Amino acid sequence: MERLITLICIVSLLFSCEKGTGTFVIKGKISDQTFQTGLEGAVISIYKVPIGTSDELFVESLTLPANGTYEFSVPREKMERYILRVDKPLYFPIEKNLYYSELSIEKDNLCDLGTKAMSWAKIHFKNNNPVPMDHFRYIKQEGLAACLSCCPSTTQNFYGSLDTTFYCVNNGNTTYSIYYWEMNTNNSGLKTTNTTAFDTTLIEVIY
Repeated sequence: MERLITLICIVSLLFSCEKGTGTFVIKGKISDQTFQTGLEGAVISIYKVPIGTSDELFVESLTLPANGTYEFSVPREKMERYILRVDKPLYFPIEKNLYYSELSIEKDNLCDLGTKAMSWAKIHFKNNNPVPMDHFRYIKQEGLAACLSCCPSTTQNFYGSLDTTFYCVNNGNTTYSIYYWEMNTNNSGLKTTNTTAFDTTLIEVIY
């Protein structure tokens, strides 16, 4: 009888350790880096991507509480990776890849992330007395760069008649500045503003 009980225990242990079984616990905190709080009200979603495909299969989503904490319990499957996505209106979205080989079923998988509120600089340039030879140039000095919706960080040139307005996204409550030249004149300078979170702030050069 004792041998039978021992055999049953061994078989149970083998089945409990079968490859592919278990649960990945993925947890952490999503921070509002503009206001130094949790990203309350944001939606965090997790997707799984099977090996050898680009399919993103939805698993679960949660709405974040005031402290920004989250926790997913995901059945262990042989996937290429999992994807965390965080979205909240007027905040920059977050996407994080978690590769299968990096995850553990023996301990919690901690993943803290953060994002910032969006703001915009409204840039307005106007030439009140244009002639064809006029040459206006500007370059961004401070402000968000290297994002899909960012304004360019390289020197920009305009010629002749000019009356243009465009919007440049920025991190909320941070500085946005440009340096400008009206070429072949003494008119040049630095224009700086603090772009308030969730709002649009004007930078204007009229010459």
